[in-house]
Amino acid sequence: MRELERLAAERARAAVRYDRIGLKSEAAKSYREAIELLEKLIELTEDPMMRRIYEEKRRQYTRRIEALNEGVFEGGSSRASAAEAAQEFVVEKPPPVKWDDVIGLEKAKKAIMEGIIYPMRRPNLFPLGWPRGILLFGPPGCGKTMLAAAVANEIDAVFMHVDASLVMSKWLGESEKNVSTIFRTARGYEASGKPVIIFIDEVDSFAAIRVNEVGGEARARNQLIKEMDGLLDKGRLSTIYVLAATNKPWLLDEPFIRRFQKRIFIDLPDYETRLKLFAHYAGKLNLDDDVEFAELARITNGYSAADIYTICMEVQTKIVSEFFETRGEGDAPRKIRMEDFLEVVRRRKPSIDLESVRKMLEWNEKFGAY
Repeated sequence: MRELERLAAERARAAVRYDRIGLKSEAAKSYREAIELLEKLIELTEDPMMRRIYEEKRRQYTRRIEALNEGVFEGGSSRASAAEAAQEFVVEKPPPVKWDDVIGLEKAKKAIMEGIIYPMRRPNLFPLGWPRGILLFGPPGCGKTMLAAAVANEIDAVFMHVDASLVMSKWLGESEKNVSTIFRTARGYEASGKPVIIFIDEVDSFAAIRVNEVGGEARARNQLIKEMDGLLDKGRLSTIYVLAATNKPWLLDEPFIRRFQKRIFIDLPDYETRLKLFAHYAGKLNLDDDVEFAELARITNGYSAADIYTICMEVQTKIVSEFFETRGEGDAPRKIRMEDFLEVVRRRKPSIDLESVRKMLEWNEKFGAY
């Protein structure tokens, strides 16, 4: 297995070298050889995590071969201009999420208020500076992206939504340059007087287990650390903020973790938050008097905010479907009853693995920093 990994890494590095200087046929040949070795590794490994890593590498190399064969990239430059590349990540107007739209997550909101919003309003009150790196970790569907969009709107910032897995695979072998381009673009916005939120989703993609790296993960990770260190230079009060999100914080290594001064656990919603979520989402629907949000909140322990939204959406879909199937378009759908909610909840289990939540709680005990 180790020899196969070494050979796969060797062929991948050769492919990248050929790719950079424009030798397309040689690059494609080396990528194919790397794919063959990865397929053997996929067949032999019994570790599901390693199998996923090998499969993702195989997909990356396959996509690159297709691009080479189609002649998408011309000459030695092999990609669009840096400015065009970075613009793919810029969302100048974030999703219209207001601070008050973020339900629950009071500790997280307080930490972000103290770390970003207050310093933006009165920087003179923070002579020692303020946090520029905030890590949001927790189960999927609990509000990490919504928090980032809300704070961008609150301070009228340029919002750069970066999918780490896309950075790693968009231009194979150029991951560290992608990271550098993103931060260079952010500094350009900052120089024009605009604060910038760089929101890195799935940041654990930069932190694959080092001994199994087949590609540019280490270079991309080191470049991100270097860029974040630049934001923290003493005497420089930057208004570029890096908010990173992960569902797997235990994959991050300690040098990476240290760059995030605040590390905030975004937990599953508690009873009070679930109650507010049902009131927020189901409150927009045509409900019968027998619908009890308190009972719905009680029976959905372990459900994420996204799960609760989906329950409310499915209940409405159920009623509309029934309306079209039985009564036609002439009348309005009936009111939603409590039994409709209970039926959907019975057949829709929570999407969150409680074992992963347990691991996050343990990680929070060790590394959490509000």
